[in-house]
Amino acid sequence: MSAATSPSERRVSARIGAISESATLAVDAKAKALKAAGRPVIGFGAGEPDFPTPGYIVDAAVEACRNPKYHRYTPAGGLPELKAAIAEKTLRDSGYQVEASQILVTNGGKQAIYEAFAAILDPGDEVIVPAPYWTTYPESIRLAGGVPVEVVADETTGYRVSVEQLEAARTERTKVVLFVSPSNPTGAVYSEADARAIGEWAVEHGLWVLTDEIYEHLVYGTAKFTSLPALVPALRDKCIVVNGVAKTYAMTGWRVGWVIGPKDIVKAATNLQSHATSNVSNVAQVAALAAVSGNLDAVAEMRSAFDRRRQTIVRMLNEIDGVLCPEPEGAFYVYPSVKALLGKEIRGKRPATSVELAALILDEAEVAVVPGEAFGTPGYLRLSYALGDEDLVEGVSRLQKLLGEAKD
Repeated sequence: MSAATSPSERRVSARIGAISESATLAVDAKAKALKAAGRPVIGFGAGEPDFPTPGYIVDAAVEACRNPKYHRYTPAGGLPELKAAIAEKTLRDSGYQVEASQILVTNGGKQAIYEAFAAILDPGDEVIVPAPYWTTYPESIRLAGGVPVEVVADETTGYRVSVEQLEAARTERTKVVLFVSPSNPTGAVYSEADARAIGEWAVEHGLWVLTDEIYEHLVYGTAKFTSLPALVPALRDKCIVVNGVAKTYAMTGWRVGWVIGPKDIVKAATNLQSHATSNVSNVAQVAALAAVSGNLDAVAEMRSAFDRRRQTIVRMLNEIDGVLCPEPEGAFYVYPSVKALLGKEIRGKRPATSVELAALILDEAEVAVVPGEAFGTPGYLRLSYALGDEDLVEGVSRLQKLLGEAKD
């Protein structure tokens, strides 16, 4: 080992040094910095509802601040009353009956995902990851010692992978398959039949499934959310569900998520959290309790606005020559293909990749989008439509003007 690579010389560990920055947060931060500097940037980068957290949730948090009970440490795995409420909410929304002892309350969905993978993966274990994927999934797998194995779906299948593709990716090292519906970044929603087929395939081969249900309430048209362990009961002993309040209740900054799984796995993940962060902020947990215990009226209002914006952005993007935008059925993202624009001249430049195209769009149109490379599939852009209607129309109008100038 050379001196340059010896442990005494290495400043950042190899494990942490290999982690990529969150591309979505980086784009969002750059857009906000440019806006702060006075540039009229419109950001389609972050997956963050533009609505305020509903008032009754905020009121619950204010009261919690005044209660000395919440000024102290509480159980690392979550407030007992919140865990009980999450169990009731899961039965209500998913038809999946679980006990409070199967739940771990985490600092947002990202901690839930990492701790779930850390609890079940050993070094070298493979996780099948459908792509396009949310940027955090493969990094969490690698941090836990696992190996992400990508299975790519494109716009021709509505960004949904098939059982045949999953089977082709399965090896003797495969331990987990990741299942996300509705999907970030594509908005794809699996039908009940396709979800059932994937669950039954996992059971047949003794695989674990980690399913992310964070967008469960954001589905549109005839699409329906289905919870895999409720749909395939035989899967439950090897299924981990991650969820949270961020998207459904416009609570991204409150940082409350959870893990639902077999008791031994949840206990192991709770042990990890007891050393990593201990309990989630009690004030945020009380706010989450109000959210999951309340009705879904505020959620319905937000979903209606998202649906309207979804239809607008899809229509406007598909009016641009060289852009192909399938209509998403869930979440609040579109994932258009821009492959036909790559290599064309736009204001004196010829972007060869979607990274270069996204940079050009930010510089020339002052619109922030996330390139497909961040999600494992170059040649695409992700745009979140969780922003105001006026900004959405103005931002896409700028894209129409800029990209409409593309020429061979």
